[in-house]
Amino acid sequence: MSFHETVRYIWNNPIILTILALVFAPLFGGVLMSLDRRITARMQGRMGPPFLQPFYDLIKLFGKQPLALHRPQIMYAVLHLVFMMLVVVLLVQGQDLLMVLFVQAFSVICLVLGGMSVRSPYSWIGSQRKILQMLAYEPVLVLLILAVNLRDNSFLASKVIENPNPLIFSMPLLFLAFLCVVAIEFQKSPFDVATSHHAHQEIVKGITLEFSGPFLGLIEIAHCYELAIFFGLMMAFWHTSLIAGFLLAFCSFLFLLILDNAFSRLTSYWMLRYMWTVPLTLALANLIWLWR
Repeated sequence: MSFHETVRYIWNNPIILTILALVFAPLFGGVLMSLDRRITARMQGRMGPPFLQPFYDLIKLFGKQPLALHRPQIMYAVLHLVFMMLVVVLLVQGQDLLMVLFVQAFSVICLVLGGMSVRSPYSWIGSQRKILQMLAYEPVLVLLILAVNLRDNSFLASKVIENPNPLIFSMPLLFLAFLCVVAIEFQKSPFDVATSHHAHQEIVKGITLEFSGPFLGLIEIAHCYELAIFFGLMMAFWHTSLIAGFLLAFCSFLFLLILDNAFSRLTSYWMLRYMWTVPLTLALANLIWLWR
């Protein structure tokens, strides 16, 4: 069997394709984390950590003794990862985008509940800010899915791929709004308000403060899945060409890294006001244009 025949066989076999996606998505997410650290370090005049540092960190976390303040923490960490993996499965299978949105929200809610299951004030503050982040970006995602339905007359992800026209040409304003959502999910300034990426002086580790060892490792794996998912969604805006889609997503990723280093972290309420004005206005304008 030739290489092209092998690729075609895998593409037409949903079970094999799903298994490969579940295996390679966190690995790709780890590569994005490593590129993030290395490129950011070079922008700041530093050497940066080794390329495989995210994977070394995971190995170290899973080698530690499993300790949890409360048993619900374990359950919420596992559910956070399971729901994020389910998002990958639904997207690979070309299922309903609304269902994808709900499952992704359930995953984030599990993380929030895990942060609120302990009495640490820092963990509570991080959890509350995570809820504000959800309130900020969920309307944009809903409008994006509605726009996809207007264009393709379906909520199925498979219909997006079957359409011969790239999304970026019919939804340029929605893509700009979606970049703000990606900045929040990638924990980039000025939207990083719930974690310790930029707010370590204020909320220490934020929502993940009381997670440690293997349970923190599960959350890190879920974040790797999340990075891969949103990178793939950016690629989907130019789904007709794998190279063009990758370049679009990677250039957007680099743009977010530049913003991350150029802007300081702002308050959670500023983030909420901004997301409900600029990106939401862009999304509504694009939706009205598609409607006409």
